[in-house]
Amino acid sequence: MEVGTLADSHHSLWNEDLAPTGAAQRNWCWYHFAALWVGMIVAVPTWMLAAGLIEQGMSALQATSVVVLGNVIILVPMLLIGHPGARYGVPFAVLVRSSFGTIGGRLPAAARALVACGWYGIQTWIGGEALLTLLGIFLGADMRGAPLLFFGIGIGELLAFLAFWSIQLLFVRKGITTIRRLETWTAPLKMLACFALLWWALDAAGGLGPIFSSPSAFVAGGAKEGQFWAVYLPSLTAMVGFWGTLALNIPDFTRFAKSQKDQAIGQTLGLPPTMGLVALISVMTTSATVVIYGEAIWDPVQLAGTLSGPFVLLGLVVIAVDTVSCNIAANLVCSAYDFSALNPRMISYRTGALITAFIGLFMMPWKLLESTNGYIYTWLTGYGALLGPIAGILIADYWLVRGTRLDVEGLYEEEGPYRYGNGWNTKALVALALGIAPNVPGFLKISFPASFGGFGWIWSEIYTYAWFVGVFVALFVYAGLMRLSAGEQPEAQLA
Repeated sequence: MEVGTLADSHHSLWNEDLAPTGAAQRNWCWYHFAALWVGMIVAVPTWMLAAGLIEQGMSALQATSVVVLGNVIILVPMLLIGHPGARYGVPFAVLVRSSFGTIGGRLPAAARALVACGWYGIQTWIGGEALLTLLGIFLGADMRGAPLLFFGIGIGELLAFLAFWSIQLLFVRKGITTIRRLETWTAPLKMLACFALLWWALDAAGGLGPIFSSPSAFVAGGAKEGQFWAVYLPSLTAMVGFWGTLALNIPDFTRFAKSQKDQAIGQTLGLPPTMGLVALISVMTTSATVVIYGEAIWDPVQLAGTLSGPFVLLGLVVIAVDTVSCNIAANLVCSAYDFSALNPRMISYRTGALITAFIGLFMMPWKLLESTNGYIYTWLTGYGALLGPIAGILIADYWLVRGTRLDVEGLYEEEGPYRYGNGWNTKALVALALGIAPNVPGFLKISFPASFGGFGWIWSEIYTYAWFVGVFVALFVYAGLMRLSAGEQPEAQLA
């Protein structure tokens, strides 16, 4: 494709950051993708994800099994949606134009960007907490301060949050190559820190015996006897939804792959095994805190604050570095591209990154982390219900409707094959709405029980499988509608 022609003629759909990658840019080997996943997975939210299941009553092995199974499942759409990125070199925000239309594609891009902003805020809050904990250890005092009326957090916590937010702005101007290098170099350091924390937990708890001997709360006589599946199934959905974000915008990374083989092998080796290992380490460590402290401490920053010596300094420094690298790779990259796609002429990659940072600043992310129930079942499952249908539409469009054939130039043309009706594909909008609708009552019921607790049990059951419901409903509806109107579409674009 003649990039210069697009640059001159289609400003509303093109800028240099959204343009297809050239041969010189496609230099990511399989180990770069594996390192990328290790770098993103070995992070505090991942640790809290698995450890939070211990607080919900699961045993160490039960919690680990949920995490591993969830990530084996999400690997499938990850590879399916990553394929067009590697083949055609386009980012997610451009890829969605083939299904939603040249203007309609801005809708899923905006939805994905806003979720990324939420995650960016969460990661920034975690990094600020690490800084505040480290400062408190050095000064021998609680630096949080009295809760502020509007924010609900102490002045020290707010200042630490703002400080860490400012530190990350230094990386906004850096490109994708810097992120690849950062993840490649920091991945081994992160794994070392995880094993060091596990070593401490095993030593303090008296070995593996006390950790694995602690039964789940679902056994006979337990606090949640008979409720195992009621917790397991929504937890599995949340595990899938956790990386459901990256399953959408994985083309933002696979567009730099040397080959399909590199992105497929790298992701397969990097995602499920690393998630399983981190999950096992986190649940073992959290289980050990029950033996040591009499309660489950699922936040590693809070756990580090209970320790002493140089180990704490090393651990909190690693947490801070980890948070920066993970936040930039998992959240800033995708939202920067997505915001840029909303108005390519006005918003560059750098401007999109700044928008992400400021929205994440005002979302008060600490509210999402007040409890494991809010973190796992409201936040993770909730955005999974929103993003799942988009994944289903992307898979249906690329694999079932078009047979992996895309007109790359057409993705950047205002009057091209993906214009549909005034830039909007109403069939994708219908599929998106029908994919989201079944999960709305369940989301309202669990998020606002005082106002919507009267919704029937069936909606709670559907919400238990929110991501799966959204994916399959949207996939079949979109594929069916597009097949029915196949005669209206350009033959070259349909399978």
